[in-house]
Amino acid sequence: MAVSVETISNIERRMTISIPLTELENVIKNRLSEISRTAKFSGFRPGKAPMSLVSQQYGAQARDEVYSKAVETTFSDAVVEHKFRVAGFPNIEHKPFAEAAKELEYIATFEIIPEVKLGDVKKVKVEKPILKVAAKDIDKTIDVLVKQRVSYSLVKRASKKSDRINIDLTASIDGKEVESTGNKGMDIVLGEVGRIEAFDKELTGGKAGDTKEFDITYPKDHEPEVLAGKKVNYTVKYNSVSEPTYPEVDKAFARTLGVEDGDVKRLRAEIKSSLEQEVEKRIKARVKEQVFQGLVDVTELELPKAIVSSEIERMMQMTTQNLKQRGMDPKTIQLQPQMFEEQAKRSSSLRLILSELVNTENLQADADQVKAMVETFAQNYEKPAQMVDWYYADVKRLDEPAALATEDNVVEWVLKKAKVSESKVDFDELMAG
Repeated sequence: MAVSVETISNIERRMTISIPLTELENVIKNRLSEISRTAKFSGFRPGKAPMSLVSQQYGAQARDEVYSKAVETTFSDAVVEHKFRVAGFPNIEHKPFAEAAKELEYIATFEIIPEVKLGDVKKVKVEKPILKVAAKDIDKTIDVLVKQRVSYSLVKRASKKSDRINIDLTASIDGKEVESTGNKGMDIVLGEVGRIEAFDKELTGGKAGDTKEFDITYPKDHEPEVLAGKKVNYTVKYNSVSEPTYPEVDKAFARTLGVEDGDVKRLRAEIKSSLEQEVEKRIKARVKEQVFQGLVDVTELELPKAIVSSEIERMMQMTTQNLKQRGMDPKTIQLQPQMFEEQAKRSSSLRLILSELVNTENLQADADQVKAMVETFAQNYEKPAQMVDWYYADVKRLDEPAALATEDNVVEWVLKKAKVSESKVDFDELMAG
């Protein structure tokens, strides 16, 4: 086998490989012998037909199989010999196998995974959020828990903020009906987040049995886009008005949240502990994101098209699956590769950078770190010990905790070198992020 290599660009290579046909003659004979054992010929029992007849019938097939396999194995051998890390599949070009006279020659064009030269990590800037859980944050959380346990009772008065109304609704744009509840009715809690304020304002003040017609002009940047900038006419019939009743924060309330003795102070302490864990997790996630983005920003990297294309395909498949899980038809979204290109480039770059950094700085998580990550995962389940056993029952299940523990090592390594500052952050802003 003769191999010549041409450098097309920093990440593209072209190999011309020649294989003397004499090296393949015995391989072809052996393949024909294998075929003869099961081939059927009129007048001969299986395996008893003359080789001349087998060669005449199956010679071209055997030759093509052997030559194809030779291309595959010699390319692999040449890649190993020249220590190439191939990205994606090569483009193989050759003349028809039947035209090969003395040697089989083919050209393989492919991309290689580039050498990663990490940029100056000292230029990475990280702003670490600082937040101490306060009593008011616990109060807000309890208020959310209280509202989640609201009950409603019918009233005869006009509706006001926080009431739940049940209405029949018809919506029209330019005289064409675009939405209708039919006779099923629809519950709306007045003042809840997620609707345009003018809509709830129009619905305030109605009693059961009333009907009302009004127009709402939606902002040009409204979501969903189908309503953006449109004037919508609504016709509403009030079926019922109900007022909210919220539970008292007392022993009974505490018991509903798992505090067996109903101690409200203990409830607040548990909520504080839970909030502190969530705050720590979110701060950690923000810091990690800044570190990763910083590594991408300071490192120049020429990405193989094959890697980016593969990442785009993976992202499109994941998005399609997510849409299906939400009950949506992906065909209506019309996903396009360019929608994912920038994100794919970023994640591909980061993957190569992290791999290089982990290898060169020996940042792979050790067994104790992986175990600690598994135990952290397990705390989210009712029986943590059983979950730990489940992870260790199959070594493949440790891939995710091992990867996350390794990422933590990378973050810690970068933070020791990067420009790190601290800034206080608002509780609501952190929790909303």
